Amino acid sequence: MMLHYVSSKGAVLAMTKAMAREVGDDGICINVVAPGLTMSEGVLEKGVWTEAWIDRNVASRTLKRRAMPEDLVGVVLFLASRDADFITGQTMVIDGGEVPH
Repeated sequence: MMLHYVSSKGAVLAMTKAMAREVGDDGICINVVAPGLTMSEGVLEKGVWTEAWIDRNVASRTLKRRAMPEDLVGVVLFLASRDADFITGQTMVIDGGEVPH
């Protein structure tokens, strides 16, 4: 029941790699940040996820805690910095070790 969601995520990954190839000659880096379930205001306000569902999600992670928005800041700052000038076409998965790839 998640075909549309999974397909859209796959499209973002493929687009990232293709776009990196297309603009690489111009010195442009293209990367994507792929966060896991993060306790953002939107997630908390909507009440879509039950506490039990969130707890199961956390239990599936290597790092057993809820992801907070500030957990994404470091990787975004890194990718925006000169330190990442030779990184392109990559997906940075920030999910506490939930997805083992």
